[in-house]
Amino acid sequence: MNWKIRRLGQAVFTIWAVMTLAFVMTRMMPGNPVDAFVARIGPELDNPQEAYELAEIYMNINPQDPIHVAYVDYMVALAQGNMGHSMSQNASVAAIMGDAIPWTLFVMSWAVFLSFTVGISLGALMAYWEGSKFDVGLTGYATTITSIPFYVLALLLLITFAYRLNWFPTSGRRPTGVEAGFNLPFMLGILHHAALPVLSMFVASGAASLTMRGNSVRVLGEDYLRVARLRGLPDRTIAVRYVARNAILPMYTGLMISLGTMFGGAVVLEEIFAYRGMGYYMIQAVRARDYPLMMGAFTIITIAVVIALFIADLTYGKIDPRAGGEGREAF
Repeated sequence: MNWKIRRLGQAVFTIWAVMTLAFVMTRMMPGNPVDAFVARIGPELDNPQEAYELAEIYMNINPQDPIHVAYVDYMVALAQGNMGHSMSQNASVAAIMGDAIPWTLFVMSWAVFLSFTVGISLGALMAYWEGSKFDVGLTGYATTITSIPFYVLALLLLITFAYRLNWFPTSGRRPTGVEAGFNLPFMLGILHHAALPVLSMFVASGAASLTMRGNSVRVLGEDYLRVARLRGLPDRTIAVRYVARNAILPMYTGLMISLGTMFGGAVVLEEIFAYRGMGYYMIQAVRARDYPLMMGAFTIITIAVVIALFIADLTYGKIDPRAGGEGREAF
């Protein structure tokens, strides 16, 4: 129980540190965004005091308040889900992120699911047929493909299948001229728009198969497998209960990390395909120097990664009893 409390404390501290960093970057970084905002809109207003009121609305910070008061107000607003108002989108950051996150989750969760499912299956087959042409060929492919950034593959897929062959749309996240809802044309249209972003992440994910292959090869050499064979257990039982189960365990943490960091990967991917998810809006915020939207997206990405790692840490002991909480207390 003590290690769980420590992990929770570390997660909360990390989130607090990120929120504090966002405040420091907004208030104290060179080229202070708050002062720049006031200086930009002040001359356009009849009453200069209104510029400070607008700055507080947009950034949750009143430049006239003392630093400690502004910090408390900023943290309280974030705790209540108020991340400010976007300058470029003219909407609250929470509303923008609330609309964009489901689309990012849709694309990235499919990419991670396919990557790990296919990677685990191929990795197990590669280990089973170790040294065969199948193993050598896929190992070479996975090694090569993991050295190529996914955004390069995304550009190649976009040019080939969207611009040249016109098989997929070049931008957007939903079909036009179709009634939104749980109907077949709309759902197929969503999948059609998401196909290339998902495919680019999936094709670039050769690491999962290599990891599964390495884990399976290691497990195949364990003594308990020799004992299982001596007991006369069927190959299928050995493969499922012993090899696959123990080889998949080390990949669980990697899966949870991928679920968290997929928000970061969405930044470049959604910009390439003009897919209006969270990453797309973060790039737009950087271009427009929209600090509230930029800091809001940055905070959400960090919180997602921290929560994913915390869940992985709590649940790994349930999946693999050898990594239970009691064992961790010894370290």
